[in-house]
Amino acid sequence: MTFTFRDNIENMQGYTPGFQPDDPNAIKINTNENPYPPSPRVFKALCNLSDLDLQRYPRILWDEFRQVAARLHNLPPAQILCGNGGDELLAMLVRCCCDENRALAYPTPTYTLYPILAQIQNCPTFEIPWTDDYRIPPALAETDAPLTFPCNPHAPTTTFVPIDDVAGLARRLTGILAVDEAYVDFAPDNAIRLLDECDNLFILRSLSKGYSLAGLRFGYGLTSPRIADALIKVKDSYNVNVATQTAAAAALADQDHFRRNVQNILQQRDRLTAALRNLGFMLPDSHTNFLLADTAELKLSAHEIYQELAQRNIFIRYFNTEGLSNRLRITVGAPGQNDTLLAALVEILK
Repeated sequence: MTFTFRDNIENMQGYTPGFQPDDPNAIKINTNENPYPPSPRVFKALCNLSDLDLQRYPRILWDEFRQVAARLHNLPPAQILCGNGGDELLAMLVRCCCDENRALAYPTPTYTLYPILAQIQNCPTFEIPWTDDYRIPPALAETDAPLTFPCNPHAPTTTFVPIDDVAGLARRLTGILAVDEAYVDFAPDNAIRLLDECDNLFILRSLSKGYSLAGLRFGYGLTSPRIADALIKVKDSYNVNVATQTAAAAALADQDHFRRNVQNILQQRDRLTAALRNLGFMLPDSHTNFLLADTAELKLSAHEIYQELAQRNIFIRYFNTEGLSNRLRITVGAPGQNDTLLAALVEILK
């Protein structure tokens, strides 16, 4: 072979997603999906798509979804952006802001896609450790990076930074603060009210978690007009297909269904948290739809428990990385899934 790739692409490892079992009967609680079905309005909207809808390219600026989101969030449609999953919007931000001389900053540990995006763009990174109590590290505001990514609620620790602290960070930064709120549906607060005072703020939202649409890949962002205009310049021409735009608008419009789903998950989250603590796991109160369970006080390691569960066709997430190797990430499942998980853990740990 004579062809070559850029050195940074040759030398990097790609993003590693959670394991996807082929068995439909597997207990799949490893990728933070919603165990409850999406709104019935989604299926009705998809069935109402016409031949012409599929023959033509989708709306370039996601008109229908923008209108629904604008009403929900009380923002002008021009301040709302849509992506093929939230990951695409993160990639667009890095594409706009970072290069070999312009760094990406984020607190660690964090969502493992952030460093991958930096490697693709071949930009330097500032990786600033969280404080011991997972508050914003003061050094994060001192990097002078053009783009900073805090995840709030935080993955993978499930913790939540008070919004006043987010506001303080935004005011201290000279670059863009992109707050990844993929899990905010399960948290007590959000950063939307800061948009009026912080023109350097970008807020990322996902329909994969609270709205049960992980399979359609849709995310959206809320931001200032200047940031929105820049991101539109670098997006793919027709970056969200017509079926996804239609489904996303229908899901967001059905807030009653959304709230019921979220409440069901919160109830199961409380139940699962108490049960895991009774089994000897240590875990903080979660502000997400998953738990991070520490196995330090147990007779088996995190990896051993992960393997034992996998042999029983139960899949959770194990990270063989520094700081996380003694912890297991467990998505909050439906009642029957949680019953099966807890029964297996009782057997494994007895």
